Amino acid sequence: MEQIRVKIRNHEYLILSEDDQGHVNEIAEYVNKKLKEVEESEEGLSEKKVAILGALNIASDYFRVLKERDEILNKIRQRTKTLIYNIDSVINE
Repeated sequence: MEQIRVKIRNHEYLILSEDDQGHVNEIAEYVNKKLKEVEESEEGLSEKKVAILGALNIASDYFRVLKERDEILNKIRQRTKTLIYNIDSVINE
């Protein structure tokens, strides 16, 4: 585990991570970007509300990517089944 210092909004956090510093910094930048988007879309939100809405936006992105991944995997499975069927039918002729 490595200790990595990141800055989220105006607060510094010490993160224990097995990932390298570049990856952790990339994640922190993403979180900062999402929080900034929330902050800019709705003025006057408390820090807590910005954090909650930012977390919801990040979770939404995550679930969208999971859904896209599942759709791709299903397409690959279907194509694989079709290819196996076609190969089997040629072999068995």
